[in-house]
Amino acid sequence: ANSASADVVWSSAMDLQVKFVNDGYAASYASPEAANIPTWAHYQQQAYGTTYEPVAIVYNKRLLKPEEIPQTRADLVRILKANPVRFKGKVTTYDVEKSGVGFNFLTQDVRHNANGAWELARTLGATGVKLQTSTGAMMERISSGENLIGYNILGSYAYAKAKKDPAIGYVYPKDYTQVVSRLAIISKKARNPGAARLWLDYLLSKRGQSVLANQSELFSLRSDVSGAASIAALNQQLGGSAKPIQVGTGLLVYLDQAKRLDFMRSWQQALKK
Repeated sequence: ANSASADVVWSSAMDLQVKFVNDGYAASYASPEAANIPTWAHYQQQAYGTTYEPVAIVYNKRLLKPEEIPQTRADLVRILKANPVRFKGKVTTYDVEKSGVGFNFLTQDVRHNANGAWELARTLGATGVKLQTSTGAMMERISSGENLIGYNILGSYAYAKAKKDPAIGYVYPKDYTQVVSRLAIISKKARNPGAARLWLDYLLSKRGQSVLANQSELFSLRSDVSGAASIAALNQQLGGSAKPIQVGTGLLVYLDQAKRLDFMRSWQQALKK
């Protein structure tokens, strides 16, 4: 609409950020810090990954028995099917029709294992899954015991909340753990383009990444940043199960209107909406 806009757009909805680039709304900038982040984490000098955040299964530590804590997606399906009465209305995940982040996570699940993803969706539907638009809402309900398990929740938020809330536990799935990166783009119409470039450089710098990891607890992308919320520490924990979401045109597949509509129909059918 040619109205005033932000200089920098920073979001974990990676597919929507890449769409901004593809639709011509992002300015090009060759950040000197780009050499210090993984090659999969930036695209055409226009979209830059800034974090390395695992996607988790979150659960209520006080109310779940040890044998009810899923370690994989197949575990989650098995546990929910084994005790449908106990988990009826007690599982939560993103409302993918309203949450860009949740939609991206689910489409990536389908890319990794379509049969398994849709079986899980049908199982969630059978339990009367509670859909939310934010990680915060899901974790509050898990903490209170209103829900017992949350699927596809941002692990950075779970990591931070678990430090303060003894009810919150989380698992990085051992079959594969998606890793999302908040993408920063500079608006082509930025009123302060110099400041935007400086801000992006700071986000990607060792100092900025250290703040992200050790003060904001959003997990750093840089290999030279240390601490529990760093790429080095997380990859040591995850091993080969870490599956970073590649920044690029592959993220646009399900933003095609026809494909998105088909995907939503499949989701609604799985939930029997």
